[in-house]
Amino acid sequence: MNKKLLSWLIAFCAIGLAGTAGYYSIIGLSKLFAGVAVAVIIMTSFLELSKLTIATLLHSYWGKLNNVSKSYFVISLITLSILTSIGIYGMLSSGYKNVSNQLELNEFQTDMLTNRKTSYQEQLDLYSEEKSSINSSITDLQKGLSNNKIQYIDNTTGQLVNTTSSNNRKSFEKQLDKLLERKDQINIKTDSLNSKIFKIEEEIFKVESQVEVKNELGPLKYLSQLTGQSMDGVVNWLLLIIMFVFDPLAIALVIAANFSFEQITNKKKTLT
Repeated sequence: MNKKLLSWLIAFCAIGLAGTAGYYSIIGLSKLFAGVAVAVIIMTSFLELSKLTIATLLHSYWGKLNNVSKSYFVISLITLSILTSIGIYGMLSSGYKNVSNQLELNEFQTDMLTNRKTSYQEQLDLYSEEKSSINSSITDLQKGLSNNKIQYIDNTTGQLVNTTSSNNRKSFEKQLDKLLERKDQINIKTDSLNSKIFKIEEEIFKVESQVEVKNELGPLKYLSQLTGQSMDGVVNWLLLIIMFVFDPLAIALVIAANFSFEQITNKKKTLT
């Protein structure tokens, strides 16, 4: 690759990475100190710019700076890098927490709806048992009505007479009416419970169909299962890796860009 093109590529990556790190740091720290967010944004913006300036200064004038200045600038650079990393960690962890909280809320809503559905289903089962018992009793009473016969010998004719008992019929009919009325009441209640269960199932489907949250956390859940750690633990390790790579690499690329352009400049001077 052409050295000049490489230098510009390094500079492009350095600016892009440093700018991204700076943005994440500024937003992250402003969230940590939300009460004075504007002041934090202004302060952090200049600290980010100062950090890159210090890195360029140390690279360009390392041999000309005295030991006190070197030590101070190196310590300042490390401190600013740590501060930036904390901001990056804060922003990324905040984004994860927002999605994680939404998932927890969805799971809580699903559990709550499922418990309500279970309660309605238990009531429905009880009514179904009662209805089954009523149907059996209705069948017995209907048989009793059809078999409601008595026999006696007529004193006058001496013949065997078959007739029905009006008292038994009235008793059977009264019991049958009560059972039919209760059966109607149960049917109304079971219809209402079935309607409630159907609505709950619709609500559960709506909550569970929020695939955006699941898709965002899907890879993290897979890593959690793969490593045997909690999802929060996996996220914490990932954020720490990003934090320790992001800002130091941005500083290193800034120094590399300066070095690369210096080599091109020195080569031009040598040729002339």
